[in-house]
Amino acid sequence: MGALESAALTAVRDCLGLKRHEVLLVVTDRALAALARVLADAARPLAREGLVVEYAERELNGQEPPAPVPTAMAGVDVVLAVTSKSITHTASRRAATSAGARVATMPGITEDCLIRTMNADYHVIAERTRRVTDLLTRARLARLTTKLGTDITLPIEGIPAIASTGLILKAGEWGNLPSGEAYLRPEEGKSEGVVVVDGALAGIGMVTEPVRITVKGGIAVDVAGGESAQRFAGQLDRVGRLARNVAELGVGTNDRAALTGKILEDEKILGTVHVAFGNNASMGGSVDIPFHVDGIILKPTLTLDGEPLLVDGKPRFA
Repeated sequence: MGALESAALTAVRDCLGLKRHEVLLVVTDRALAALARVLADAARPLAREGLVVEYAERELNGQEPPAPVPTAMAGVDVVLAVTSKSITHTASRRAATSAGARVATMPGITEDCLIRTMNADYHVIAERTRRVTDLLTRARLARLTTKLGTDITLPIEGIPAIASTGLILKAGEWGNLPSGEAYLRPEEGKSEGVVVVDGALAGIGMVTEPVRITVKGGIAVDVAGGESAQRFAGQLDRVGRLARNVAELGVGTNDRAALTGKILEDEKILGTVHVAFGNNASMGGSVDIPFHVDGIILKPTLTLDGEPLLVDGKPRFA
């Protein structure tokens, strides 16, 4: 068995816990269809049925898959989304998990990423992720700063954080593969300050130069920088004001993840923080639009109620 096949087996056997009586649905698009079939081939000996559905690539992260894909997702035991654009924060994913399906999403996954990150110890990652999740859940106020100029406060009191551990084993559970992050939605309309994205932006890749995002009243009111900033601002303008909502604060917990320009992996890097804009409905918020874009912040200092969780990218929790 080659490295790719071994990584695919780890994903479906260990991370998804696929069982002989279960039906797996792999949804994909043309760009990732070959890799999706490797995962489906690894799953078929473990499951009762392994189905593959291919549809046209969506334009933005957070857009819904076409009919009848949502119905099919809600009618199987396990869904594996190997797609170019993320369906993590969609009504289709929420409906599938509400119906009891386990859902793993792998937006923008590459062969190299699959091989590298599926060799991580997900039990260690899960323990680390749950620890950070507990700290976020107990906190009232997060403050994020960097030497490049990030300085933003995010009220989070009373908001439960979510642990994306990479172990999706119970009915209704969901998350990314590869995984390793703890995240939550900040209180809507309350975040204030500046976010300087110096790592990557979802759907854009590694930034050509830092993207400076000014936030007032929980809304991104200005985006400045070079080409990456212009592309991001264009996305916000096309979708509308709700796309500017500060949707997520996340902390990476995967020690095998590396910066590649693929947000699926980038947002999991241990020692990084990401802030997302747009849809927060999957985290219990009120903003439900077909747009969710994460920005990766390198070497951050993150404090919770004044206590450091990260200092210049060095974890105080690991």
